[in-house]
Amino acid sequence: MSSIKKEEEKETKVKVFKMPHTYVLIFSIIILVTILTYIVPAGEYTRVINETTGKTVVDAASFHTVDAKPVSLLGMLTAIPRGMREASGIAFFILIVSGAFQIIHATGAIEKGIFKIAKRLKGKEQMLIPIFMLLFSITGAFMGFAEENLIFIPIAIALSRAVGYDALVGVSLVTIGGAVGFNAAMMNPFTVGVAQGIAELPLFSGIGFRFVVWIVVGVISTIYVMRYGQKVRQNPELSLVAALEKKEEEEQGSFAFTGNHKLETSHYMVYLTIAIGFIYIIYGVYKLGWYFNEIAAIFLGMGLICGFIAKMSPSNMAIEFIEGSKQLIYGALVVGIARAILIIMQDGMILDSFIYGLSSQISNIPTSLAAIGMYLIQVVINFFVPSGSGQAAATMPIMVPLADVLGITRQTAVLAYQFGDGFSNTIIPTASTLMATLAMAKISYEIWVKYFWKLFIIWLVVGGVFIVVATQISYGPF
Repeated sequence: MSSIKKEEEKETKVKVFKMPHTYVLIFSIIILVTILTYIVPAGEYTRVINETTGKTVVDAASFHTVDAKPVSLLGMLTAIPRGMREASGIAFFILIVSGAFQIIHATGAIEKGIFKIAKRLKGKEQMLIPIFMLLFSITGAFMGFAEENLIFIPIAIALSRAVGYDALVGVSLVTIGGAVGFNAAMMNPFTVGVAQGIAELPLFSGIGFRFVVWIVVGVISTIYVMRYGQKVRQNPELSLVAALEKKEEEEQGSFAFTGNHKLETSHYMVYLTIAIGFIYIIYGVYKLGWYFNEIAAIFLGMGLICGFIAKMSPSNMAIEFIEGSKQLIYGALVVGIARAILIIMQDGMILDSFIYGLSSQISNIPTSLAAIGMYLIQVVINFFVPSGSGQAAATMPIMVPLADVLGITRQTAVLAYQFGDGFSNTIIPTASTLMATLAMAKISYEIWVKYFWKLFIIWLVVGGVFIVVATQISYGPF
């Protein structure tokens, strides 16, 4: 009886400290930001067209106060449907891709292919982690893939489970692997490309320094995931998602894919269709400037073609599509709700005040500390503006002249923005891609933070070290 009592007490303690539901957390932030529109002085920067980039940016010297525009209760509530409308691109992208993937999954080709890979990796399962993390890191470093990698989440999870890992490892292959490349941003056109354009630096200059960042952060992150993965393979009960793994195994059967897994001609045709589709997506994103609509369209086409190859009827494909989309309603809604935070700050005219107030705090401190301050400010701003290009447009016109005054190179200012934007995207609840990923993986935000927070702290510290080094070596060209 005493052991039962202890278990009950343990459950009670867990419940006391349990993090609120993601919707509750984000809605709490919405309420807080709405209250701040009554407290924080309203202000704005004059927006001008930057001749170098052709984009609208803020005039760093133009900040001025304006009449307060506090957001009403109705304004706060209507910000949510407005956010859903503004974020409809990524929301429908999630639903369409999930539905299309379910059609592909229903062909059986993915399951059989994963079994083959798992069988080949038998005895050397640890190689799965560094190989796949490197591959996804490349997509982030050179093509700026973030949302685009969502389509790989179900495959990575299934593959990880097949070789004895859990869903967290599968998510890590894509999310942490991709983030390493996105953060280092070797040739990321959406972050470094935009920021360097605003700073009037040669496009993708300083790539050698960022290559070192890529290697260091990549090695640290791979070791982190491998250590957790090895622990799970040796003792599955130590998995942070052990309950989820047990539930999924009960519903789906053994993750080892026992039984008949012979690959038929139709399966190879499905693989060929997927390969052509992915190549076309990469070409479109990198060369043609594709984004959500085009990527979703190609993936929908891939799903339909694969369904016909597998001789599925149109009605069965429709059923599978709905089933796949239904599972991601949670993530799609999170995207719109999170966008409401930015809308309220804009409506209440406090977004520019927020950026100005943070930036002005570091104008009278030593150079290295000022650079660290710029870095930390970007981390904070990214919580409210989790868009790489959006954050660059909002902050770089302020940070660049500030760097000039403080004797910090503009390249270092870009580096501070790059780290501040990138590192926290993998932990903040306002990052729609992260929340969609966790929804797709059926992993709670609370568990993800428990798993990832140590690596996040390591990233922040390593980033700070690189910022100091950049300051000391006058990382340039200027």
